[in-house]
Amino acid sequence: MADKADKNNANRKAHPRSGVYRQQPTGYRAFVPKNLPLKPQIDVASLEPRLSRATLALGRLDGIADLVPNPDLFVAMYVRKEAVLSSQIEGTQASLSDVLAYESGVPESAHGGPADVSEVYNYVRALNHGLDRLPDLPLSLRLLKEIHSVLMEGVRGGDKQPGEFRRSQNWLGPEGCTIEDATFIPPPWQDLQQHLGNLEAFIRKEDNLPTLIRCGVAHAQFEMIHPFLDGNGRLGRLLITLMLSEREVLSRPLLYLSAYFTSRKAEYYAWLTRVREEGDWEGWLSFYLDGVREVAAEAVSTAKAVLDLQRVHLDLVRSKIGERSLAPRLLERLSLQPIITVRIASGLIDASIPTTNNLVGKFEQLGLLQEITGQNRNRVFRYQPYLDLLSGTSKKPSAAQR
Repeated sequence: MADKADKNNANRKAHPRSGVYRQQPTGYRAFVPKNLPLKPQIDVASLEPRLSRATLALGRLDGIADLVPNPDLFVAMYVRKEAVLSSQIEGTQASLSDVLAYESGVPESAHGGPADVSEVYNYVRALNHGLDRLPDLPLSLRLLKEIHSVLMEGVRGGDKQPGEFRRSQNWLGPEGCTIEDATFIPPPWQDLQQHLGNLEAFIRKEDNLPTLIRCGVAHAQFEMIHPFLDGNGRLGRLLITLMLSEREVLSRPLLYLSAYFTSRKAEYYAWLTRVREEGDWEGWLSFYLDGVREVAAEAVSTAKAVLDLQRVHLDLVRSKIGERSLAPRLLERLSLQPIITVRIASGLIDASIPTTNNLVGKFEQLGLLQEITGQNRNRVFRYQPYLDLLSGTSKKPSAAQR
C-alpha cells in the first residue's frame, strides 16, 4: 500500500512559493504549506483593476442594504439562501423552502430530508454564532473551533471531533477513496498547530495588504491546511464573510461566495490546485475577486428587486384590502417567515383564527400566497413571489400583481 501511495503521488510537484510535498513514514506524501505572508509577496499591482471593481461593488452593496425597509430581515433571509448554496456544494439537496418550513415547524421536505435540512440550519446557526461573538472574541482559532462545533452538531460528520482540530490524517478524493487514491493529502495532524498559528497571525495582521486580498489568501491557505476531519469547505467559505465583518468592510454580512463557487465548482478546485502546484496565487486571487464583484452586484440587484416587490405588494394590499387592515402587517411578517399556516399567521399578526383565515384567503386570491398541500385541512402557504426572487427564478413582480 505504501508503494501504491508513493506511486500515486510521485508526479505531484509543489511550487516553492506555496509549499512542499513531504514523504510520510507510511508511504504517502502530504502537502505542507509555506508560512504566510507569501514570498515573493502578492503582486497587488497586477490585481488592482479587479480589486477596484470588487471594492466598488462591495461599497454599493453596503449602501443598498440601508435602503431596504428592514435590513435585518433581508440579511436573515440572505444568510439562509447562502446556507443552502454552501451546503449544496457538500452534497445536500435541501432547498430554501425546506429550511424555512423547518424553522416554522411546517412539514415540508419535497427536496431535502431531515438530515439535509439540519445541515443547512446548522450553517445558519454557525454563522450567526460567529458574528455574535466577534465583538467580544477576535477571529481566532478558538472562535473557529466554536463555529465548527455549532456547524457539525448532530449532523453528518458530527462524530468526527466537532469543535476540535483533527488528530489523524485526512485526505480528499472521490467518495469512498482510500488515502492511496487521494487527490490531495493535507499536512500531517502533528504539524497543525504550527500551520494554524501562522494562519491566525496572518488573519489578524495589520499591514498594507488590502483586506479583500487577505481574505482570499486566508481562504486558500485554510483549505490547504484542512484542519478539521469534516466541514472544512463550509467553514472556509464562512471565514471570508467573518473577516470582512470583523474588519468592517461590510456593515452587514451580505457577501457570500458559495453561489459563485457552486456555479464554477471545477474551476474553483482547479485554481486551488494551481496555487499548490504552480504557486499561481495571483491567478487564484483574480478568480476570487471576480467572484466578489459578481456576487456583490447580484446581491445589489436582489436587494433592489426586494424593494420593488415590497412596494408593489404593499400598494396592492392597501388598494385591494385596505390601508387600516391587518394586511400590511401580515405582508411585513411574510418577509421573515414566508412559509406559514393560518395558525402561524395568526400569531404573527396577533389576530383571531377566523380573521386571519379570511386575510390569508385574500392574499391567496391576489397571488401573494400559494397553498402547497392541496388539502382542505392543515393547509400550508408560501409567499411564492418572494421565494422565487430570492432563489433567482424571478426578478420582478408579475403584471397581475402590479
